[in-house]
Amino acid sequence: MRSPSEESVPLHEEFIYCCGAATHVLKCGPWKDLSKDESKNLPRLLFMIIPGNPGLAGYYRTFIQALYCGLNQQYPVWVVSHAGHCKPPSGMEMIEDTDIKELEDVFGLNGQVEHKLNFLKKNVSKDIKLVLIAHSIGCYITLEMMKRASELQVLRSVLLFPTIERMAQSPQGKLMTPLLCKLRYALYMPVYLLSFLPEGVKASLVRFALRGMKTCDESSITTSINLFSVDCIANILYMASQEMMKVVERDSTTIKQNLKKV
Repeated sequence: MRSPSEESVPLHEEFIYCCGAATHVLKCGPWKDLSKDESKNLPRLLFMIIPGNPGLAGYYRTFIQALYCGLNQQYPVWVVSHAGHCKPPSGMEMIEDTDIKELEDVFGLNGQVEHKLNFLKKNVSKDIKLVLIAHSIGCYITLEMMKRASELQVLRSVLLFPTIERMAQSPQGKLMTPLLCKLRYALYMPVYLLSFLPEGVKASLVRFALRGMKTCDESSITTSINLFSVDCIANILYMASQEMMKVVERDSTTIKQNLKKV
């Protein structure tokens, strides 16, 4: 249950193209633009959430509102979806219609790392300090960001339920790896057929699937309707298949180099 103060939190929603892919951004606080150096009224610290997989910003809506209130509404809190995991609004395509190809494989694991770095480069001033809060595979992405862009002014990197090593060797990984790497295409047709259901029926199916949860945030139900999109599911499963193949050895070197920040 959200407090009245959280209900009144200013929340700004954007659908943008980043690296040529549809991206959903949620921003808590009145600061919508942190890219202009000349603005003296901007806060000099940003809390940014790096999602897990599915990387849908809506799953973190209540979290960022609570965090923003916990910070006494002094600092902006943003969450950026993974490239192609959100269903873009009407009139917006999943991939930007342009001849310029910004990234070879934006929907893959490496592409998602570059996607977040590109977002920061274009939307956040270089002198703004960062607190990166990552969830699940987002923790791997965050470590890669710190490794590839040491110039980022990261004060802290908070890794929640970190997925940073030996994914395919875990009990669930042994089950999911063959499904994700070889059989994921079989899921596309059922999802395509379900996509024609009315929104109310989709919401009811989501509620039924989440019935075992003690509490179910309404924003999570709304967000889960994205999973009835074939494009979203294809990008989510493609990224997951790469996670199983690429997240093997823990990057102890990067962790040691940033130990005081992690």
